[in-house]
Amino acid sequence: MTGAIPRSVLYTPALSLDRVVKAWSYDADVHLVDLEDSVPPREKAAAREVCRAALAKAPRPENVAVRVNPLGTVEAVHDLVLLAESAVRPGFVVMTMVESAVEVRLLRDTLAGAGAAPEVYVTVETVAALADLDAITAAADGLVLGSADLAATLGVEITWAGMLAARQAMALACARHGKACVDTANFRLSAPDVLADELTRIRELGFHGKATVHPAELPAINAALRPDPAELARARRVTEAVHAAGGGVAVLDGAMVGPPFARLAEMTAVRGDAWTARFGGARTALLGGDGVVEQRGGAR
Repeated sequence: MTGAIPRSVLYTPALSLDRVVKAWSYDADVHLVDLEDSVPPREKAAAREVCRAALAKAPRPENVAVRVNPLGTVEAVHDLVLLAESAVRPGFVVMTMVESAVEVRLLRDTLAGAGAAPEVYVTVETVAALADLDAITAAADGLVLGSADLAATLGVEITWAGMLAARQAMALACARHGKACVDTANFRLSAPDVLADELTRIRELGFHGKATVHPAELPAINAALRPDPAELARARRVTEAVHAAGGGVAVLDGAMVGPPFARLAEMTAVRGDAWTARFGGARTALLGGDGVVEQRGGAR
């Protein structure tokens, strides 16, 4: 994938317009408005109106996601009508309880018929999705691990060991197809060491981003997963060194670097530049007294 991959995704339930709009002030790459699990059944209709109003207030709707209810439910039909008819459309749609690539194509075709073409991310949270993961990944723009539902289906706790097989499968599938790979939210909010450990481990597996349900976790996620200027500078030096060696092995800072290192370095630089172009510019600020979200320049 040469496009921009979000490194931090903040989930906010569509239960209160004030709460959703306040979320624009937090430093997340993508702000997700949730219409699914965090919204009780009796409040689904009201949540869609909150979502519609929030999209109209979003300073950068291209970096807003909406998580819809599972296809095959009446609520999903209403969600898709909302997305099709909304005057302001999100840049991302996140699917839930997906079991096959057919669902991804159906959602794309449905929204395309209304002139909408969001990036489609699939929440991997069913055993069926894992069984059809290669086809689903090829059809989607990215994957998000849904640990809560997956763990419940497997009858296990949400632990690193319990989710490792799913994470490995996702990382391999996303690498194979060049798609974004985003980790699940950390539900142990009172244990920051769990978040720190997961951030280290998912980087080692090849994940690009992480979701969160609490803005207090954003600084740690952003620091761990956003492009690092020093890392990008070294990546460019590696690329130049291998190029200067005619595509062979070179020595840089006392270490041998060759074509595989150059490929990784080039990918790192391309993804870093893409992230900066889309997510690293203007950041949102706190609401002003008139209720309008103002823009503030400069990445943090």
